[in-house]
Amino acid sequence: MNDATRADEGLAVLLGRVAEGDESAFGAVYEAVCGRVLGVTLAVLRDRSQAEEVTQEVFVEVWRTAGRYRSDRGSVRTWVLTMAHRRAVDRVRSAQASTDRERRAARLESALPEFDEVSEAALERDEAARVRRCLGSLTGIQRQSVTLAYYRGLTCREVSEALSVPLGTVKTRLRDGLLRLRDCLGVSG
Repeated sequence: MNDATRADEGLAVLLGRVAEGDESAFGAVYEAVCGRVLGVTLAVLRDRSQAEEVTQEVFVEVWRTAGRYRSDRGSVRTWVLTMAHRRAVDRVRSAQASTDRERRAARLESALPEFDEVSEAALERDEAARVRRCLGSLTGIQRQSVTLAYYRGLTCREVSEALSVPLGTVKTRLRDGLLRLRDCLGVSG
């Protein structure tokens, strides 16, 4: 029997004691395989703090499941290192899945307009429809004056020149038209 086989048998005996709750046996198992467990997790994760965290999780699992170890399936070292490798790979997959979810959420968020943008657009369409309906209720002369002044941005003097009517007449048409619009739109003045 070589030294490695004796060491594996010794670990199997210690692990049996760990299954019974022997803390000193657990300490001996920990000392025997800790370096290799950290090496495996570090190789997979490439981040020391993550590797240390996974290593701790592995040893918690060893403590809790020591009674499930079966020597006919391999050595204690192999059993513990397999746990370490699986947990490290699970951590990588979990991190990748989280990154993928964040990317999908970011793409979805950038593709959809904000709720406020949608509601603002709907409100603007409603208001525009109301204004068009109320403009339709004005007389032709009032509508023409209001349209030139407010939609084309002409001054009262420019509206007067465009329509070839006196400035006072334009101001009266605008005032009367705006009063009717205000009443039609339900705006208090």
